[in-house]
Amino acid sequence: MQLPPELVEQKVPPHWISYVYTPDVDASCAKAEELGGQVMHPTTDIPTVGKFAVIADPQGAVIALFSAIGDAPGSEEPAAKGEFSWHELATTDYEAAWKFYSGMFSWQKADAMDMGEAGIYQMYGRGAHPLGGMYNKPAEMPAPPHWLYYLRVDDVNAAVERIKNLGGQILNGPMEVPGGDLVAQCMDPQGAAFAIHSTAGA
Repeated sequence: MQLPPELVEQKVPPHWISYVYTPDVDASCAKAEELGGQVMHPTTDIPTVGKFAVIADPQGAVIALFSAIGDAPGSEEPAAKGEFSWHELATTDYEAAWKFYSGMFSWQKADAMDMGEAGIYQMYGRGAHPLGGMYNKPAEMPAPPHWLYYLRVDDVNAAVERIKNLGGQILNGPMEVPGGDLVAQCMDPQGAAFAIHSTAGA
């Protein structure tokens, strides 16, 4: 969608935003404020679809809440190619952020990876499959706390060439992560950041 004029005036850049399903958006907004977060956009009806709201966590990273009129969206299966496979939070205090999100959504801690001087990378999930990770962003990363979303592709190396040919930029990578998967962080021609991910067996 086109950025609303009020966000343009606030110099909010193009970006992706994730919608987290909740049975009751109003109750989740109240919970977010109780846990130190902020409601950025109040509960709004989407006719015939459901409701949404936008919140910021205590460190300032922004996500959206969504409830559906019909069946809850989502799947318990690993992400298929073309779907978002990883949801990563770069923040200023991942432990405080974890307290907020686990309190909000009952996410569960998964493995934690010690990255040496870069600190801990805490993975999290909801059942059998991990959903993503969170970490303290390095001082040289100028962006405020934010979420980054990874799309699963057949082959990161081939996708990198397609992104460049279509006017996008590669910010970091491709690089191998523990387990042999490949990732790269990218930016589309409008300036929205995203990442791509291919599995070792893809």
